[in-house]
Amino acid sequence: MVAKSELKFIRSLQQKKHRQRHGLFVAEGVKLVTELLDSALPLQAIYATDAGLFPGATTISERELEAVSSLVQPNKVLGVFHMPQPEPLHFSDWVLALDGVRDPGNLGTLIRLCDWFGIGQLLCSPDTVDAYNPKVLQATMGSIARVRLVYAPLPEALQGCGVPVYGASMEGGAVGAETLPAAGVLVMGSESHGLGPGVRDLLTATVSIPAYGKAESLNVATAAAILLYEVRRRGGGPTQR
Repeated sequence: MVAKSELKFIRSLQQKKHRQRHGLFVAEGVKLVTELLDSALPLQAIYATDAGLFPGATTISERELEAVSSLVQPNKVLGVFHMPQPEPLHFSDWVLALDGVRDPGNLGTLIRLCDWFGIGQLLCSPDTVDAYNPKVLQATMGSIARVRLVYAPLPEALQGCGVPVYGASMEGGAVGAETLPAAGVLVMGSESHGLGPGVRDLLTATVSIPAYGKAESLNVATAAAILLYEVRRRGGGPTQR
């Protein structure tokens, strides 16, 4: 049995203010926890309904796990991990930047896309959803362990970055017509608000994905997948796995 005070603390970490206060976050499910255990993220504690699944885990009952879980159907294990220490951005390769992306599922998918395309850094505006939100973590499927996230005002972070900055916009030129460099920044905005004026002022160019049908727009994660493919196909970068 886990102490009530410990359960209360775990449950509190489902809220952003407590995560930020303690520098800790909760990961749930066998796949996600396993991925994070294999990463450089320090483990604070691990709880499992079957201690044999994870050596050294504290045994937690299914009822206790349900009480602290954010999942509709808790999945056997819960880990408490330390958030990585902040590091400065570097622009020796491509960086994906997000301006006000608030949907947790979209952010989780965008983190997975960075992992897939070998984009090691993801720059997020302060009003982008918290990457350690439980819904974001589930959507990353463990990719959050391999992508470094930086939250900072985009105009400040991009000012003087020394590489071209491209913004995704339906009014931009077709991405296929652009000559893409080996290093740069791709900025994606939310579907509802697009890119903010402070970001637009710093853009080298805006790029778009040509439409062949009548759909009004693309989901931000879908659009990012297409644009990141073009970035890697024509701009270069890490070799294919």
